[in-house]
Amino acid sequence: MTELVACLSTGKGTWGHVSRLLEGMDGQPWEKIFLLTNDYGKQNFKTEGKPIELIEIHDTLGLEELRDEIREKLKDKIKGMEVAVNFVSGSGWEHLALMSALIQLGVACRFVGVTKDGVKEL
Repeated sequence: MTELVACLSTGKGTWGHVSRLLEGMDGQPWEKIFLLTNDYGKQNFKTEGKPIELIEIHDTLGLEELRDEIREKLKDKIKGMEVAVNFVSGSGWEHLALMSALIQLGVACRFVGVTKDGVKEL
């Protein structure tokens, strides 16, 4: 199984997309789910007993500082050599910081999204 890392931030309707991602690919659950979010998301997103960890990030930081914060918060959590990543929610700023942090951690990335046929690798 694969771990999922996704942003849970801004964008109209993006929380619904992230919610549909939580079932995993081919209906199989993710081993672990890490959602990077702000304080609002941490307080309001419902995890419903799934193996989800809401990781609060400070999206007002500079790009390098945000990358470093994400790297530090993920470094002891990701157990595999690769993760599934989704960028439907969030800003380009958050996405760039996340990708840079994952590269610095030496983790391979597979991009996933919700399609008309379910969650698929893109």
